Amino acid sequence: MGLDMKLYYFPGSCSLASHITLREAGLDFSLEKVDLKNKTTEHGQDFLRINPKGQVPALILDNQVVLTEGPAIMQYIADIKPDRRLVAPVGSLERYHQIEWLNYIATEIHQSFAAFSPRMPVSESYRAATLDKLFERFTYVNNVLSTRPYIAGDHFTVADAYLFTIYRWRISFRLPLDFSKLDYLNAYEQKIEQRPHVQDALKAEGLI
Repeated sequence: MGLDMKLYYFPGSCSLASHITLREAGLDFSLEKVDLKNKTTEHGQDFLRINPKGQVPALILDNQVVLTEGPAIMQYIADIKPDRRLVAPVGSLERYHQIEWLNYIATEIHQSFAAFSPRMPVSESYRAATLDKLFERFTYVNNVLSTRPYIAGDHFTVADAYLFTIYRWRISFRLPLDFSKLDYLNAYEQKIEQRPHVQDALKAEGLI
């Protein structure tokens, strides 16, 4: 499908999930890296003119409309190529369970990492409490994965692209937790990482 889209991204950030979804959908697109500190793109554009929120991902569609927010971008991409089964059909209960997972990852896991940013002025006690909650949430995910091969069921979906991306952050944020006990989640991460399109996305972003 010859859609001309461009994904604005930062390596290893939450935009990786949208990048993986684009590749899993088999769509044509280009990439442009963003300097999030200076809000400029690798080609010297003012990123705030593209996305006034100043955050990635941002996806420019073939009609030049800009779509932002990862969960929305991933669902849009998946709906373009329904045969890839990256999201269930509109109106199906399966789809709402997949959206349920997108929301859980976004609000309960993704947002928790903000507490560990050096730019975030929070107390050590708050970070410690957030760390405990984050491990509880990953333990919950681990328990779910003990009953199914993918987070939302029996095949890869946009929720897996998102979960894989955020779970990798435990390393880049150097969280002081023993994740080795989360056997199912760790095996799941390795399985997702070996998918050809995931490998392509990681290589394109210079992550492997």
